This record gives sequence, structure tokens and C-alpha cells, in this order.
Amino acid sequence: MTDTIPRTSSVQDAIETRRSIRRFVQEPLDQSDLREILRLASLAPSANNVQPWRFAVVQNPTLQADLQAASYNQLQVTNAPAVIMLYADMEDVLASAEETLHPNMADEEKRTRAQRLRSSFEPQSVAERAAWANAQANIALGYLLIAARGLGYDTVPMLGFEPEKVRALLGLPEHVQITAIVPLGRRAEEGFPHHRHSVQRLTTFY
Repeated sequence: MTDTIPRTSSVQDAIETRRSIRRFVQEPLDQSDLREILRLASLAPSANNVQPWRFAVVQNPTLQADLQAASYNQLQVTNAPAVIMLYADMEDVLASAEETLHPNMADEEKRTRAQRLRSSFEPQSVAERAAWANAQANIALGYLLIAARGLGYDTVPMLGFEPEKVRALLGLPEHVQITAIVPLGRRAEEGFPHHRHSVQRLTTFY
């Protein structure tokens, strides 16, 4: 790194200074920072603590070029030093349900809770389970964006891509739901200032 990346001073500061950035400083990403961003994102809450989100991190220019082609040629995919693919895999959750349960639980309680979780989702189709898991993964997406900004990095969450092509490029199973593609790096532009509805416009108090 050429200099020290300034961190934000608070969660409020991270939220208020976050922008959707599409042009990034051309330098390698600090790998310890990358892992910390992923660690913080993984602390997001989820229903029943199922944690259905998974991360695929791409830092290979050739693969990034292929991903750009599968993302309607959006240039930020190759301009960023890293691209995080956030996806939901509910089938993996069900196959390894015991791993989501607290280690201090007794073995019998783990078995009971894991079976209860599986029983609640087995009547659903794979597509229905995937949609539910994707809604949970969007919570992790919010955490990811704020965690990155908190450590001095910037992102742009992307929903414009061809899922089947992205899955094929990364070797992901057909059942996974891709939540977002997130280019990550240091901003080389300031981005647009926030323009949001007021709390009064968005909220009804009872």
C-alpha cells in the first residue's frame, strides 16, 4: 500500500460517508483488511442463525473480465482490485444444520434443533428455500457495505448480471441464489452525494 487507509470514526460516519463507487485506485487490496471485512459481514444476524450467505472473492483479472462480460459489461467489475460475490446456499445450510448451532448445546439438543430446521424447510421447493435464504443474505450485504466503508474502502452493490453465467464461471451449484456482486477497493472518485427520502416520508408512527 502506498499510504495508510483512513478508517471511519464510527458506524454513523461509515453510513454517512458510504457512496456507490465505480472507479477505484489501482492497487492490490490489503488481504488482512479483506478478511476483516468478510469477518464483520459474517456477523450479520439471520433467522434461526442459519447464516445462509457465502462469499466468493475474485482477484484474478482474467476471471474479472469474464464476470464483467456476464454483468452487462459494467466496468467497475474489472476496475476494482477485488470483487466479492455474495450468494445464498440454503441446501448447504440444511446439509450442515448442526454447524449453525451453538457449541455449548448438548448433542441431543443439537440433533433435535437441526431436525426441526430441516423439517420446516423440507416441504418447500428448492426455489422457495433459495428465495428465503436470499432475503437473509441481503442482511449480510448491508453489513458488508458498512464494514468495508468502516475500514476505509468503498463498494457498489450490483444486481445487474446474468446469474446462470456467473454461477458457471465460479463453479457454483445451480441451486444457489446470487444476492449481489460487490466490487471493492479504495475510491478514485467521490461518487454522488446522498439523496434520500426523509424519515417523515418513509415512516408512519402508531
